[in-house]
Order: sequence, then C-alpha cells, then structure tokens
Amino acid sequence: MMRLLLQCQPHGGRGGALAGLFVLIFPVFLTSFFSPLGHASPSMFTEWNVPKPRHSRILKSALQRETTNSQHSDLWIPLANQGWRPCVESPKTPSLPEKSEGYIQVFLDGGLNQQRMGICDAVAVAKILNATLVIPHLEVNPVWQDSSSFMDIFDVDHFINVLKDDISIVKELPNEFSWSTREYYATAIRATRIKTAPVHASANWYLDNVLPVLQSYGIAAIAPFSHRLAFDNLPMDIQQLRCKVNFQALAFVPHIRQLGDSLVNRLRNPLGKHGALGTSNLQESTVGAGNFVVLHLRFDKDMAAHSACDFGGGKAEKKALAKYRQAIWQGRVLNSQFTNEELRNQGRCPLTPEEIGLLLAALGFDNNTRLYLASHKVFGGEARISTLKKLFPLMEDKKSLTSKAERAQIKGKASLLAAVDYYVSMHSNIFISASPGNMHNALVGHRTYENLKTIRPNMALLGQLFLNKSMSWSDFQQSVLEGHENRQGQIRLRKPKQSIYTYPAPDCICHS
Repeated sequence: MMRLLLQCQPHGGRGGALAGLFVLIFPVFLTSFFSPLGHASPSMFTEWNVPKPRHSRILKSALQRETTNSQHSDLWIPLANQGWRPCVESPKTPSLPEKSEGYIQVFLDGGLNQQRMGICDAVAVAKILNATLVIPHLEVNPVWQDSSSFMDIFDVDHFINVLKDDISIVKELPNEFSWSTREYYATAIRATRIKTAPVHASANWYLDNVLPVLQSYGIAAIAPFSHRLAFDNLPMDIQQLRCKVNFQALAFVPHIRQLGDSLVNRLRNPLGKHGALGTSNLQESTVGAGNFVVLHLRFDKDMAAHSACDFGGGKAEKKALAKYRQAIWQGRVLNSQFTNEELRNQGRCPLTPEEIGLLLAALGFDNNTRLYLASHKVFGGEARISTLKKLFPLMEDKKSLTSKAERAQIKGKASLLAAVDYYVSMHSNIFISASPGNMHNALVGHRTYENLKTIRPNMALLGQLFLNKSMSWSDFQQSVLEGHENRQGQIRLRKPKQSIYTYPAPDCICHS
C-alpha cells in the first residue's frame, strides 16, 4: 500500500504519501474516541497506557466470590420505618403578600444539582423579600457546554402550581422590564445587579442590600447566586419552603420521566428488552419485578485532577492530570501538598471503578446483581471500567438500555442526561455513589426524605484498606461489612452550616 502511494506522487513527495497514509489510518483512531461507555468516552492521555488493576490480590478472590442466599437477601430489604415523616405542608391559607416588592432574577452556575439547590434558595429569597420570582436563568456550563433552560429540564407549570400559595412566580418579565437580560448585565456595571452577595448570606443581608434595590427599581438581578443563602438562623417556614421546592415542586419534564420509567422497567424486567434494542419503540416486559442498584460513578477528569491523587495510570496520566489541573485551577488545588498515601488515609481520593466494584462485592452483591451506571465520561474510558464490568457483568447504562431514537432528545445535553440518571436513582432499590459531590449530596438528601436505602462509602476506611497490599479477601470483606453497618440510609441530623438538601432532618422531616 505504501509503495502504491509513493508511486502516485508526481515528484516522489513523501509529504503527500504520509498524508495519504494518515487518511487511511485516521478512521481507526477516530472510532476509539467514540466507543461506548463501558460505555464511557476514553481519555486521550490514558488510552495508550492502559491502567492495570491495582488490587489484584483481592480482585482475584472477588471474581471467585460466592454469596450466601441470606446475605444476598438482606441487602435488598428496604429500610425500616425510622420514626420520621415528611413535614413539609402547604399553608392552610395562601401566604402571598398583598403587594409584591418587585421582580427577583437569579443566574445559576454549575451542573444540574448545583442549579437545583440554587433554585430552592431563589424561592426562599423571594419569600424573604416578598418579591415575585422570575423563572431562574441557567448559565451555560463551561465544562459540559449545555445550554438547557429551566423549562427544558423541569416541569415549569408543576413548579408554579405547587408554590402558588407561597410566592408569586412568572415565566417572563413584563415588557417594562424586558431590558433586564443576561446580556445587559454582562456589558457594564448596572445598578439593578447585585454581585456582592456573600456565600451563605443571612436573611437580614438580603433585607438590607437587595430590598432597597427592589423598592427603587422594581427589579433586582442577583449574579452570582450559587450557595448565596445560609442554612442556619432562618425561620422554620423558610426552611420548610426550601424543602418543599426541592422535594415536591421540582419535577422533571414529562419526556425525562417517561424515559426514566422505561429504564426502570427494563432494569426490573430484564427479559423485556432483549431483541428490541436498536428499534424506535422498545417493548416493555410484564415479567415479575426485580431489584437493581444504581452506582453513581463520579470518576471524570475534573474529579481525578482536583483530587491530586494517584490512580495507577503511570507517568503519562500524572502528567496529563497535572497539566489539566494547572490549566483549570492555576495551582488552587490544595490537596497537592499531601502525598498520595496521606490523601488516601484521609479519605480524600475518589474511588476508581475497580475500587467501587470491590466495595460492592465485599458488601455481598454478586455477579447476578443488576447494576445501573449513572455516569458521564469516565477518565480512562473502557480500559478503566473493564474490571468493574468483570465483577458485575449485568451492568447497564442509558445507552445499553435505550435506542438511538429514544436518546435523541437528550443527546449531548449534560443536564438532561443527569436528570435521567437522577430519576432512575430515585427509583432504585439501593443507591451508592463512588465519591462525594453535588449529585451524591442531592440524592442522599432526597432518598433520606423518602426513607430509601442509600449506601455511603466510608472513604477513610477504604483508603486505608486499599493501601494494605497484603490484606486477604476475607479480612477486607469483614472490615468493609463492619465499616458500613450504619451507613445505609440511617437518619443523620443536620449540624450547623450543613446543607439542608443533604441532611433534611429535622427541617424537612419530623418525628412521627
């Protein structure tokens, strides 16, 4: 082939020959960039240095594990009634002010779950100020480049209806304020924009600093707004209103709920999907319902770089993460002052797919467990996730369970993809997250509110166990079982400064 290419060059130019060869081999490389998840997109930096299993000693035993029927059945027993119930109620009579002080706009950064918490806070601030809330504006995420709006993700009519007795909400500003746009505030300093709201500001701060702007101009725009309302020293009705927004008013749009229901049905009735994949209308099964666990695998490049931990990918991986870390955070990753061993002992390293798989195996999940992977891009791609797939061959995700036509409305939209995963997670028997983060926090709180089983990895314990290269499988399993006995959804009371969205007791749920 090379000889033929050289013969085709008019003056023996090797540049053209190499270009021709590149055209021939480029598709081979191109396909690797779009291989399904495990179904995750691979990282360019680690594809050439495939990370090997780091815990081969216990992995070998885990792959040969046997689970007793009693141990396996105990895993799926729902949480017992813990003596708590949701105590978020609508006011017996509408509590709207006679006259609104003006319109409140907020501009929310972050991913889906950070924006979700910002929406709850925006409703609370509107209530504090007796203001009318404009449906929040969701900024384009600089990492995922998703421009989905509030109405693309959440059922706006349901949102307004659930809160109609608490605050006034409008979808758009009236014509007299139509000038108050995201672009307007981006071009100059504006008297109606509040950009000095401190993190975890008090109710009094809003009354002192935002209310005068409302009274002078009839409108106030707060940006940035994420984490701009305190969790402490607020009236109980404001706290319960935040809970009401989070757990009752924020429902996903119908097509997200419908796709989520299809995924849940296929996970519970696995025989129903075979033979139907690739068609535009997958058949649902009527086979008896089964159990499944959702694993939120937060092991993307952002998380790996921010942790400053070593994940076994060698010099190429370390160099790539260091370069990415410097480009994104310019030396602001404080964890880098610690050694890898110190970080792991402190529980500050996200669990790799291999490590979360070993945790699940030690807890008693066997290779017949149906595992749904809630994830975006996995750092290291298919190679990184292969060990997890060996431990749990019945692992599924959005792509494996749906047709291309079904995914059309959410393709390339990180917020809608996350919304589907959130919905499926709320309908699973068990939820577990590989690392703390906004989705972990949101789902831990929501499932606590609903009294659903949620396993919280003991990060410090696991970090120490994985550093011990001579530990046997039986010792590892015993330590894991003992270390997670009280980490499966038991009520934890919120402490000062902790998030009401992660710890809903005692603000959102009360003693029966």
